[in-house]
Amino acid sequence: MDLGIAGRRALVCAASKGLGRGCAEALAAAGVELVINARGEAALAETAAAIAAAHEVAVTPVAADITDAEGRARVLAAAGAVDILVTNAGGPPPGVWTDWGREDFLLAIEANMLTPIALMQALVPGMMARGWGRVVNITSQAVKAPMAQLGLSNTARTGLTGFVAGTSRQVAPHGVTINNLLPGIHATLRADALDGAVARAANISLEEARARRAATIPVRRYGTPAEFGAACAFLCSVHAGFIVGQNLSLDGGAFVATL
Repeated sequence: MDLGIAGRRALVCAASKGLGRGCAEALAAAGVELVINARGEAALAETAAAIAAAHEVAVTPVAADITDAEGRARVLAAAGAVDILVTNAGGPPPGVWTDWGREDFLLAIEANMLTPIALMQALVPGMMARGWGRVVNITSQAVKAPMAQLGLSNTARTGLTGFVAGTSRQVAPHGVTINNLLPGIHATLRADALDGAVARAANISLEEARARRAATIPVRRYGTPAEFGAACAFLCSVHAGFIVGQNLSLDGGAFVATL
C-alpha cells in the first residue's frame, strides 16, 4: 500500500533503537525525510546512516535529552517545520508504590507526559497552519490495564492520554490527527530490563522469565519493532485521516476486553 507520505518530514524521538527505530525505519521506507533523536550520539549516528543507506532518504540525527528543555530546543531547531511527530521516551523504573516519592513522580511526568505535550505544543500549530499533520505518541498498554510494578508509568502516561483525548478533537478540523500507540511486550531492551527484574526476583533465568511472559500473550510471542513501526506508519499515512484521538493496542491480544 502506498501510504501517500513520500516527501513529508518527520521527527521521531528515542529513535536509535527499539520501537522508536522501528517507527523511523517504517516512515523512511514510505519515503519520509527524518529527523531522529536519542541521547546516545554513537548509536544514533549509526542508526541514521543505516536508515539513510537502506531507504535513500535524508536522515538528520540530533543527539540530545528530549526531556530536558535545552535538549528539546536543539531538537526542535533542527526539526523545523515537520509534518509528522512521533513522541517516545524511555519508561520510568519499575517498583512498588512505597518505593516512590514526589521527585520520582515528577521525573516520570516530565519524561512521559510533559515532554510529549511540549513537543505537540511546539509543532502542531505549524501543522494546523499548513492544513495537514500527524502525531503518534508511543505510550503503553498500562493506560488500559495498569501494571502494579509500573505505577510511575501508569500515572504519567494516563495523564498524556487525557491530554490527547481533548486536544485531538480540537486540531482535527485543521487536518491534523493525534493518536496513541499502546505497546505491550516487544523484543526491546526495555523488555529485557523488565524480564531481568522478574528473573532476579523469582531466582530463574532470563530465558525462563521471557517464556513465562510469552505464555501469557495470546499470540505466544513478543512483538517486533518492525511490526510496531508499520502500525505507526499507517497512522501517519493519508489513509488515517479519519482516525482521531484513538488508543491502538499492539499487545498480541494481552488486554482482554469486548470494546
